[in-house]
Amino acid sequence: MNRKIGIPLFCATAFLQGMVFYGPIATLYRQARGVSVFQITLIESISLACLIALEIPWGYVADRIGYRRTLAACNVLYFLSKIVFWRAEGFGGFLLERLMLSVVLSGFSGCDSAYLFSLAGEGESQKAFGAYEASATAGLVAASLLFSTAVGGDFDAAGFLTVLSYGAAMVLTFFLPEVPPPARRSAGVGARAGEAAREVWDNRRFLLFLAAAALLTESNQTITVFLSQLQYVRAGIPARAMGYLFIPLTLMGLFAARSHRLTARLGEGRALSGLFLLGALSCGLLAVTGSPVLSVAGILALRLSASVFAPIGMEVQNRQVRSCGRATMLSVYSSVMNLVAVGTGLIFGRLAEEGVGRAMAAGAGFCLTGLLLYTLWRRLTEGTAG
Repeated sequence: MNRKIGIPLFCATAFLQGMVFYGPIATLYRQARGVSVFQITLIESISLACLIALEIPWGYVADRIGYRRTLAACNVLYFLSKIVFWRAEGFGGFLLERLMLSVVLSGFSGCDSAYLFSLAGEGESQKAFGAYEASATAGLVAASLLFSTAVGGDFDAAGFLTVLSYGAAMVLTFFLPEVPPPARRSAGVGARAGEAAREVWDNRRFLLFLAAAALLTESNQTITVFLSQLQYVRAGIPARAMGYLFIPLTLMGLFAARSHRLTARLGEGRALSGLFLLGALSCGLLAVTGSPVLSVAGILALRLSASVFAPIGMEVQNRQVRSCGRATMLSVYSSVMNLVAVGTGLIFGRLAEEGVGRAMAAGAGFCLTGLLLYTLWRRLTEGTAG
């Protein structure tokens, strides 16, 4: 019964939190409130550093009090952070919002995946992860349609509607069903951190996969969320058209729900290798083109590769958890990925100020490096298994 109620309800919260009405003009929104492109990426990096510091404590709390309570607490703060974003002005205001978001995302990290994994079970988890990702994407599509047809260029209204959507998601979270609690452990945060560190050391080859995943996902995050608008300006696309272009970009995320079909047809290894390669080719195209059509195509292809990758990557991470608490261990994995993201974000921001083409070229290099790291991890893992 928990599964029948919990998965649709959890996907509904993802849908509502996907309704970010300012998404199509995220960079322009911040610039209009007095923040530069480099300041945007600097804020992102500071936020990630705080998130890293909070990952293990939050994972410990989630394993102690349960996933549902952790998710409810995080969603309250998530709602409040959107109010701050709506009213923010300048570097300080947006930094405060991202620091609040660091607390939220460090709480979600590992906990949302572990909660959904507990509801669905190992055999059905990839489908559940795909549905969860697709629900968030569907919410963003709905918000983009409303932005383009009703909100228009009203930045303040876009921020306010996002606050309302996140408030509704917060309320739904209170009705999520309980799942079997994780095994209770008497060890404190320090002891749990030590246990997690030992597990990472024992499985240190998996760091290669985490670094590879971070390079692809962060290239997608920075380029499609922030730099895509600069690429559109470079290609001569007017700002009024960006809301419509954001809709097909968001729709690419719906392919996450079909990731299990790709792995069933190609196998996990070939599927993931192909997604890294697609990301690299997409960024390479964006680095050299000023064509509106090719710019849109390149950004869409990059989003597609990362969207399909996401549920497969979550499945791989969950399979790697051994003795430590699941939420704690997944939080550690997320911390490793965020360490990579701190560096990539600053590189993207600095290069974008010199020219958006240079930032896109860096994205191609990151995705190719990710492919090499993933290939090395896979060969080392297969060699050990053999």
